[in-house]
Amino acid sequence: SVSISHVHVNTKPKEITMPAAPFNITTIYFLPLLTAFFIFQQSHARPRAPNSLVLGLTQSRNILPTPKLPLNSVRKPSETFDMLEPLREVRDGYLISLNLGKPKQVIQVYMDTGSDLTWVPCGNLSFDCIDCDDYRNNKLMASFSPSYSSSSFRDSCASPFCINIHSSDNSFDPCTVAGCSLNTLLKDIWTCTRPCPSFAYTYGEGVVAGTLTRDTLIVHGSTPNITREIPKFCFGCVSSTYREPIGIAGFGKGPLSLPSQLGFIQKGFSHCFLAFKFANNPNISSPLVIGDLAISSKDLLQFTPMLKCPMYPNYYYIGLEAITVGNISATEVPLSLREFDALGNGGMLIDSGTTYTHLPEPFYSQLLLVLQSIISYPRANEVEARTGFDLCYRVPCPNNTFADDVLPSITFHFLNNVSLVLPSGNHFYAMNAPNNSSVVKCFLFQSMDGADYGPAGVFGSFQQQNVEVVYDLEKERIGFQPMDCASAAVSQGLHKT
Repeated sequence: SVSISHVHVNTKPKEITMPAAPFNITTIYFLPLLTAFFIFQQSHARPRAPNSLVLGLTQSRNILPTPKLPLNSVRKPSETFDMLEPLREVRDGYLISLNLGKPKQVIQVYMDTGSDLTWVPCGNLSFDCIDCDDYRNNKLMASFSPSYSSSSFRDSCASPFCINIHSSDNSFDPCTVAGCSLNTLLKDIWTCTRPCPSFAYTYGEGVVAGTLTRDTLIVHGSTPNITREIPKFCFGCVSSTYREPIGIAGFGKGPLSLPSQLGFIQKGFSHCFLAFKFANNPNISSPLVIGDLAISSKDLLQFTPMLKCPMYPNYYYIGLEAITVGNISATEVPLSLREFDALGNGGMLIDSGTTYTHLPEPFYSQLLLVLQSIISYPRANEVEARTGFDLCYRVPCPNNTFADDVLPSITFHFLNNVSLVLPSGNHFYAMNAPNNSSVVKCFLFQSMDGADYGPAGVFGSFQQQNVEVVYDLEKERIGFQPMDCASAAVSQGLHKT
């Protein structure tokens, strides 16, 4: 999900339909908010260096692959501050475990470079997610209970985070709806002792409503068995959502983001997403590194500059110059994928919270034509109809065992002469097990809806698998290096034997 100034661009992939689940609403204020959101939708048809942190990401997966703030505490000069956490692969993304409160409560949330706010499902008794039928039996929906934590408290209306969460042009924000304007908040920022008003944070296909909360966050250092407490970490305590069943850790550049609050935003972070075949494997996680360790010794990587978007300065944009299919250059890439217009529309957003890469029309359709002219295997039209993907082929699979990919390679050419050959499996993906010496593989790119507003394209997490992606925020550049992320996980101690 691509978060733009608290409003996400609608780039979610076509979802797989799962069994339905009943829902109810316990937050009464959320009703008019949702009504307004529905009307809006209808009308707008993730040697040791100091100062780092290493985290682990877990992968989430469906049935089908579908102003800088200081640290809250003083850092001792001798401390190792690399941060290393595992990322678990799950449905449509990668999860990071947040250890919140005293005693700690462990909540798994998506790692999202396309938004700032970190939020968790919240409530002592229940967490309501409307139109989240496909998560009915999902065991990841743990909720955070503030009353069970001795260190939890509501953020104040005098907090800069409170000003930030209410400073967008989001018409669904409860503070705006109630007439509690930003000017009112600013007027008594130095004397206000009231809690920060409830907020709403909208995404392309969803919205969350909650309160800003502070509590202790425990993070893992890159040195084994070393943890550090971050007091007064600010996050959204969300009790009601629409189509957003799992919390999110925002990795944007805004003050609310997790790296910003940890004080690492001046350096950067890196991740190496495991391939989908490791989904639901509890014994291995994708490495997520925050701080010096993520940036040091990376000079051999190819770096493309971060583009500065005047409309959405908190998110990560890069410029796409060309796409090569095999040895054939695809049709000319539109300038909108590497330039912004006067309003700030354009550029390619790199986003771990969007599953598949999205390209604007007519460029996307022209790319499909190039692929069709090269690939001679029979189309699997029934699979296309069922999944919503545009190109699916029946590919030979001798002895029903996977062999080297016989489909053409795809290379992305970014600004600064950076060429990234997508690793095998990052463009066409097997939709089923081999049968009768063949397997159906589908092209996992999608058309960019509404590309005239916001980013012109999105570089999604599926195409970033088995690639080390380095966000060098100090030098304002993003590096790419194909890598066996499973081997990287083993070297970082993120593999259980």
